[in-house]
Amino acid sequence: MPDISVIISLLLAGILTDNYVLARTTGICPFLGVSKKFQQALGMGIAVIFVIMCATAATWPIYTYLLVRFNLTYLKTIVFILVIAALVQFVEIVLKKFIPPLYKALGVYLPLITTNCVVLGIAEENIAKGRDFMTSIIASFGVGVGFLVAMIVFAGVRSRMENCPSPKPFKGIPITLVAAAIVALAFGGFKSIGG
Repeated sequence: MPDISVIISLLLAGILTDNYVLARTTGICPFLGVSKKFQQALGMGIAVIFVIMCATAATWPIYTYLLVRFNLTYLKTIVFILVIAALVQFVEIVLKKFIPPLYKALGVYLPLITTNCVVLGIAEENIAKGRDFMTSIIASFGVGVGFLVAMIVFAGVRSRMENCPSPKPFKGIPITLVAAAIVALAFGGFKSIGG
């Protein structure tokens, strides 16, 4: 088990100082597409946390005990994508069966978790940084929560934007991108905390 300072550092980095969406601009597609309503943003964020945690729990041992052992590390990305795709299919089936309104609300963005760079990025980063299993799980949880926080914050910003007039050339996607940039700049202020 990692030291408590390492745990706190990994969680704060994933959530605030090194937020994959706002600091690294990774996972932008669902961030822009599903952040129009709070419920959708919350549902997508929770689904991404679940998939990230399961993907890390599956990819770390597969890489460590199979790919490294049999000298197949060059297949890492392909194997990781296949594992993530299978997990997303599982989440899709569960949501369709048990939470149909959320399944309908997420629509096309649910299968996009398969190609969400946040999920693949943290799985790859855990391996690249040589993290052990528990440290990888903690780092993945922090990144997942960071994705959820970014989604919820931006859903709040977008709900406020609907009631504000904007110049005609900025209507729609342009004002959304400007707002996303401002939110990312605001999160950039947390970088000074990390040193």
